[in-house]
Amino acid sequence: MKLLFDFFPILLFFGAYKFYGIMAATAVAMGASVVQVGWGWLRARRVEQTHLFSAALILVFGGATLVLADERFIKVKPTVLYVVLALVFLGSTWTRRTMAERMFASLGSDVPAHALRRVNLWWVAFFAILAVLNLYVATRFDTNTWVNFKLFGLLGLTFVFVVGQSLYLARFGQPSDPPSGDR
Repeated sequence: MKLLFDFFPILLFFGAYKFYGIMAATAVAMGASVVQVGWGWLRARRVEQTHLFSAALILVFGGATLVLADERFIKVKPTVLYVVLALVFLGSTWTRRTMAERMFASLGSDVPAHALRRVNLWWVAFFAILAVLNLYVATRFDTNTWVNFKLFGLLGLTFVFVVGQSLYLARFGQPSDPPSGDR
């Protein structure tokens, strides 16, 4: 369910685009992002930073798309998002714990820090590659091709990347054992 919730705006964007075009899809994605942030707040009294940042980006770039009637703004939004994420992950290499270490710490994982630092750098490279790919498709192909690439290409690449990363991390074992009283 979390994965579906995370991709809620892009799925609605895709559906609206197929029936009503890019301008309607942009408005739908903007609304879906606001709903996503609001729902997160209502359920847990907190909002995931990635949802909040993504919503801010879609409101800015989507707003520019609608006000200026220029789809180039919404097409560049994923590139901006991926560049910022790459920079955040890269910047975390100079902090006490990388982004990957922070994510896996919440799972109670026993994966060694050196492996998570490597994974963190893989995320930097992956986000940079996605940024370049999105920009290439957005500027070289028609809107229909870009929308299909955004849903199937970017999500497909992300799925393959996460599976590969999971296979790498699996060699380090399972999450920590629960306390002996919980067995």
